[in-house]
Amino acid sequence: MRSDSEPEFVSCNPARGEIVETFASLDETALDAYLTRAAEAYHGYCQLPYDERARRLREAARILSEQKASLASLMTSEMGKPIRAAVAEIEKCAWVCEHYAAFGADYLADEPVDTGTDRSWVRYESLGPVLAIMPWNFPFWQVFRFAAPALMAGNVVLLKHAPNVPRCALAMEEIFGRAGFPAGVFQNLFAGTDQVSTLLGDPRVRAASLTGSVQAGRAVAAAAGSHIKHTVLELGGSDPFIVMPSADLEVAVGTAVDARIQNSGQSCIAAKRFLVAEAVADEFEARFVDRMEGLRVGDPTDETVDVGPLAKEAILIELERQVEESVAAGARVLTGGRRLDGPGWHYPPTVLADVPRDCPASREELFGPVAALFRVRNLDEAIERANDTAFGLGAAAWTSDEEEQQRFVDELEAGSVFINTMVASDPRLPFGGVKESGFGRELGQHGIREFVNVKTVSVRSR
Repeated sequence: MRSDSEPEFVSCNPARGEIVETFASLDETALDAYLTRAAEAYHGYCQLPYDERARRLREAARILSEQKASLASLMTSEMGKPIRAAVAEIEKCAWVCEHYAAFGADYLADEPVDTGTDRSWVRYESLGPVLAIMPWNFPFWQVFRFAAPALMAGNVVLLKHAPNVPRCALAMEEIFGRAGFPAGVFQNLFAGTDQVSTLLGDPRVRAASLTGSVQAGRAVAAAAGSHIKHTVLELGGSDPFIVMPSADLEVAVGTAVDARIQNSGQSCIAAKRFLVAEAVADEFEARFVDRMEGLRVGDPTDETVDVGPLAKEAILIELERQVEESVAAGARVLTGGRRLDGPGWHYPPTVLADVPRDCPASREELFGPVAALFRVRNLDEAIERANDTAFGLGAAAWTSDEEEQQRFVDELEAGSVFINTMVASDPRLPFGGVKESGFGRELGQHGIREFVNVKTVSVRSR
C-alpha cells in the first residue's frame, strides 16, 4: 500500500458527514501483482464451458438475494441511497446475473453464414482482463451490469471503483469469490486516479468500461485509444421528460416525480428537463410542485424517506452553484432551492420554472433532486428543445397520439426512448447513449458482445 499520501479511498456516511473507514491506494508493485493474477486467471477461466460460468453467476445471484438486507444497509451507509432503493438495487443485480446465466450462451453462440463456401460462421471469443472504472451512485448495479456479461463471455474483471464506496467494492469481490469464481477472475483494485493511465497502458489489460463524467470519459478514451484498446463509455445525461396535451396527466405527474428523485436525483437517466405543452402546463406544474413538496427528506435508513442526502459534499456545493446561477439568470424557484440545515449533505426537492436556455439548469447535468420546467408550444418545439443538449442518454415522452409517438421515436436524439413510462435500464435491453453521453452498449445481447473478439471463420473442404 502507498503510505506517502493521504488515503484516496474514504468511506464516509453522507447522512452524518462522518468518516467510517479509509483505505490506501495500491503501490506499483502491488498493482503489478494484481495484473499478473488477472492474466494468469484468464487463461484457465476462459476455457470453462458456458454452463460452468452460468452456475457461478447463479450462485452470485443466490448470495445477493440471501444477503440483500445487509448489502443494502452497507450501500445506504456509504453513499446515502434510501434503503428501499438500495434493496431494489441488490435485487436487480441478482436479476442481471440470472439473465446472463440463462441467455449468455445463446447470445454468444456461433452464427452460421451462407457465403457459398462449405462452411462459414461468426464466433464470439473473450478478450482477457477488462478494466471497469465505476461510479458511486449505483455502486452495486453498475458493477454487476458490466461484470455479469463480461464474466459470462469468459473475460476477467479488474474493478477500479469510485473512491467513496470502498466497502461496497470489497463486498462485491467477496461475493464473486464465494460464488466460486476462481481467484483473480474478479479483483477489486484500490488504484488511484493517477494510476488509471498505467492500467490502460499495460498490455495485460485488453479493454475498459467507464461510467462517469464527460471529463473522465475523454481522459479514458484518449488513454485507451493511444494503446488501440476498445472502450465502452456511459457519461451521464440531461434527459428530457416531454408531456403533450393527450397524456394521462395524473400518471405522467406521478412518474415525473419518481423519475426526477430516483436515487435522490443522482442518476444519469433521471428525468431532468421537463418539457410540457402549454395547454397542460399550468395543471402539470401545480400537481408536480405539490407532489415534490410532499416528499419526505431525511435519514436514508428510514423506509419512509423518499430523498436521502447527496453522496458527497462536493456534489451539494456544485448543485447549489447551478441553482444559484440559474436563478440569477432568471429562473424562478417554485419550491426548495436551499440546502437543509443539520448534519449531512441534504438538499430538498426543488422545482425551477421559466428556465432560460443558457443557464446551468438548461445546459448542465443537475445531479440532485432539482427539476427544470420548460413550456413548449407544440410537438416541433418539444423535439427541438429535447435535442438541444450535448447529452443523449435517454428520453421519455407522454402522449396517446400515435403519430406523435412515432415522431418521438424517430426524432429524439437518445440511446433510449420510452413512451408513456420512465427511462429505466433492463438486463434484456441494450443501454447506452449518443453525443456526449458516450458510446457502446451494456446489457442485452449487444452488451455481452462489446468485450469479445468477433471472429470470422471460413472453411472450404478440399
